[in-house]
Amino acid sequence: MVSSEQRRRQLAREKYERQMERRVEARRKAKRRNAVVSAAVAAVVVIAGAGAWAGGMFDKSASKNAAPQAAPTPTAAPTPVKGCTAPAPGKPNGKQWKAEPAMSVDSGAKYTATLDTSCGKVTLELDAAKAPHTVNSFVFLAGEQYFDHTKCHRLTTSGIYVLQCGDPTGTGSGGPGYQFADENLTGATYPAGTVAMANAGPGTNGSQFFLVYKDTQLPPNYTPFGKITGGLDVLNNIAGGGENDANGPGDGAPNANVVLNSVTATKS
Repeated sequence: MVSSEQRRRQLAREKYERQMERRVEARRKAKRRNAVVSAAVAAVVVIAGAGAWAGGMFDKSASKNAAPQAAPTPTAAPTPVKGCTAPAPGKPNGKQWKAEPAMSVDSGAKYTATLDTSCGKVTLELDAAKAPHTVNSFVFLAGEQYFDHTKCHRLTTSGIYVLQCGDPTGTGSGGPGYQFADENLTGATYPAGTVAMANAGPGTNGSQFFLVYKDTQLPPNYTPFGKITGGLDVLNNIAGGGENDANGPGDGAPNANVVLNSVTATKS
């Protein structure tokens, strides 16, 4: 027999899935409109150098259970939140690559990472044995200072309990210019302390990842590649500050101005 709490969680998940589907469809329509506008402009203006490529844009339709995705960057002044201070000066470097980096991690070694955020430090243990390509990409991007000065653009506090980071554009649709396959999905679960990749469907991993601060029920569609070893209190403080509800109650940009001042990853 389904309990009232189980039913509540099921309804929250279904609502979340509907929100994801609407957002992906809106993004797809906007992309088609932009393509038409670009074609019209190109008919009368010749741009030298072939123009800029919007690397890392998720252009595939999301599955029914799309991963934690975009939330608009808040325009209002950040709400004071316990433990949070002004971000370090600087901006994302916005680097782009055409292909997934060559494998350089040792799947038998231990890798750790430190997220030095404007709300406190969060430390991670990365699982190179079960998710070698994911850890390889994360370590590579950290070494390129790709994550430095990027905002954590999305917080969910109802049904799904995650903080999503890793997009230098802060829109939820940015990435490093390459995508790679899913890993470690068999039997995947997302208890508090999980670190996993956000995506827009199978095989669309890029740079966005999410940190689970409270046990969360999600289908096994998002590559778990590590666990939080310190800083759950930081995440709970951020969650306690709430979000702007831009995507519906309990889902939007965090009220705290959460910025990754720096991200480092080391082999030990």
